[in-house]
Amino acid sequence: MEHNPNIDWKLTIPGGCHWSGILRRGTTLRLTDIDGNANVAALFYNQEEKLERYNMADTLKAQHTFYLTQGHACYSDMGRIFCCITADTAGWHDTVCGLSNAKLIEQKYGTARYQAHRNQMFRSGLDGILIELGKWGLGLRDVVANINFFSKVTADQAGQLTFQRDHRSPNASVDLSFEMNTLVVLSMAPHPLDTAPTYAPGPVQLSIFPTQPTTQWLCSQRPENIRGRHNTQQFYCLHGGTQ
Repeated sequence: MEHNPNIDWKLTIPGGCHWSGILRRGTTLRLTDIDGNANVAALFYNQEEKLERYNMADTLKAQHTFYLTQGHACYSDMGRIFCCITADTAGWHDTVCGLSNAKLIEQKYGTARYQAHRNQMFRSGLDGILIELGKWGLGLRDVVANINFFSKVTADQAGQLTFQRDHRSPNASVDLSFEMNTLVVLSMAPHPLDTAPTYAPGPVQLSIFPTQPTTQWLCSQRPENIRGRHNTQQFYCLHGGTQ
């Protein structure tokens, strides 16, 4: 991983908070788990047509995987590629467990409302995502199965899912190099299976920089990924080369 890229923009998001923004083609978003206690729930939408969004099923079956790491692509429901994971020191990112909701957070951690606790309130993953979606004219019907960056969940032979809390480490990072102009929506609330006894999600640093030519396309050369990239390039050719 290139640890000192030419950073254009940087922001630290406190644990439990949320963020959204447009990532342009040819840019890379680096997520860094500062203290080794972060979960980043992420959703992707086509900035030009937000009905096109991240598709968990196509992402997994196209690459014959249960989790995401370096070399994997994140697919839309139109067979195009939002981004490629071009670097990853965490090594495993959950794709199947979804978002925590307010009821789950209350059952696990109790209640801490904004009126009394302000920014230290207990916010769920779903609530954070919905707050950000509302800024772009989207809502609950636009929530689909998400990625949980920095969280590892394994399944045994009976299908029982187990959250691997010792998987995380301070300053682990993952680079997402974007092939499409993408609305990125993030929520830093706890993973729904997190075994922590208290509500204490860690902060996340966001860094944006130009995708380097040497890392522009590091997704695996599976035939599905080659077709996905072709579909993505064709979309921009047919839309007048929109950048």
